[in-house]
Amino acid sequence: MGPVLAGVLQLLALMAALALAYKPLGTYMAKVYTSDKHLRVEKWIYKGIGADPDTEMRWPAYLRGVLAFSLAGVLFLYVLQRLQGVLPGSLGFASIDPDQAFNTAASFVSNTNWQSYSGEQAMGHVVQTAGLAVQNFVSAAVGMAVAVTLVRGFARSRTGELGNFWSDLVRGVVRLLVPIAVVGALVLVACGVIQNFSGIHEVGQFMGGTQEWNGGAVASQEAIKELGTNGGGYFNANSSHPFENPTPFTNLFEIFLILLIPFSITRTFGIMVGSVRQGYAILATTATIWVGFVALMMWTEFAHHGPAFQAAGGAYEGKEVRFGVGASSIFAVSTTLTSTGAVDSFHSSFTGLGGGITMLGMMLGEIAPGGVGSGLYGMLIMAIIAVFIAGLMVGRTPEYLGKKIGSREIKLAACYILITPALVLVFTACAMALPAPANSMTNSGAHGFSEILYAYTSGANNNGSAFAGLNADTQWFNTTIGLAMLLGRFVPMVFVLALAGSLAEQKPVPVTAGTLRTDKPLYTGLLVGTIIIITGLTYFPALALGPLAEGLA
Repeated sequence: MGPVLAGVLQLLALMAALALAYKPLGTYMAKVYTSDKHLRVEKWIYKGIGADPDTEMRWPAYLRGVLAFSLAGVLFLYVLQRLQGVLPGSLGFASIDPDQAFNTAASFVSNTNWQSYSGEQAMGHVVQTAGLAVQNFVSAAVGMAVAVTLVRGFARSRTGELGNFWSDLVRGVVRLLVPIAVVGALVLVACGVIQNFSGIHEVGQFMGGTQEWNGGAVASQEAIKELGTNGGGYFNANSSHPFENPTPFTNLFEIFLILLIPFSITRTFGIMVGSVRQGYAILATTATIWVGFVALMMWTEFAHHGPAFQAAGGAYEGKEVRFGVGASSIFAVSTTLTSTGAVDSFHSSFTGLGGGITMLGMMLGEIAPGGVGSGLYGMLIMAIIAVFIAGLMVGRTPEYLGKKIGSREIKLAACYILITPALVLVFTACAMALPAPANSMTNSGAHGFSEILYAYTSGANNNGSAFAGLNADTQWFNTTIGLAMLLGRFVPMVFVLALAGSLAEQKPVPVTAGTLRTDKPLYTGLLVGTIIIITGLTYFPALALGPLAEGLA
């Protein structure tokens, strides 16, 4: 079997598995967030944190809950890292420096999971399990809670009440993320991923010296790392490390976990707004972009010119021979079109155009299908922009799901769209203009520029993957990327929740002959075009200086 055919067959198998899970999981998630009953364990949690899960919140109160909980997470994780040197189970590792502790705390609380350190050489068992793994669950649940709130804004009318943050948070963890992560961890353990709390031990003699490895609760963290679209690896090599991803099957299974909730939540959206067809329209949009990006990536990596590429059957540099070019291409696209950031290959070693595809996937806003929760609300923002453009073309007030899209809604949507590109481009420009940040680049020219552009794109979009080649463990990058991650996560949430409140207060608009059908292929095509054009116009100059210049050279 040729490598191209193997890659295509893996893609088809992945699509089939996602299709089988789509309906049952999407329906179950809708029941989770619309149920009026509380499980016993949930009642214990509410009592412990002093929250009343039945109290409805308006959007400012919901936002305060999101920010207060996330701030507490940042402070706890920062302190935990700073005290690592005196904690049991630290494996002898020292406490984390202040700038790196801030960066890591901001990273995991914002669901970015960017790492400027080598996990097996810096973080002990306590920080990994009590700090990082916990944030993998709760940061994902926060994103889902905000997405569900926006859906309620479309589904409800003449009210400012949008649900209860504490209830949405707890249900997302207890009823959804924990059960699936447990099953995923068992599958990974059965396939060879390690799960232990062993210390550092020597594994053999290599080139006159010894090599040391430490164990860890890798399978349990790997499962939620992918399921919650987090991405932080237990080891520096991330999902290319055999302890995290030992076989081609586990590689495909991890991609499945990455895409499982982001694709299935489109059905949850359709059920909650009372029209499954609307969910299918969003699904068709995300699937079209995802499949298109995978096809482009495979083409660039299999068909690149040059005798070395042709002799090897593709661009194999920086890719695991266990997985090959096809599986690595699927993983790279899936991880950058979501807010995951896990990698099974070095994106810096991709062809020039291939590296550009990974960057463009993040620049879209990671909405195809995006991160858990964040992908859905990002896509719904683009859906609002698309109906606004359609309304301008036909001279009609835009409407979406029975709600008028007026000046307030468009201003909030525009602010959401502009904040992330502003963070990426401003921080990139500052880093290129100053001498110290530029010294961290391993490469010069277009590829060196791509290293810095990728870093801030990954941080501000809450992706977390790295282009490799950039020394990001400096005070400048730890601080600025940390700020980009926090601002890129929580400032857009302000606009999303304000938009949800504005929509919920409206009364439904009756459907007429002039209403744009947003559940038809025509609208899906309009939405795909809107996403590509807006992103292309925003980032094209920066891409032209980096990956496009390198790929066309």
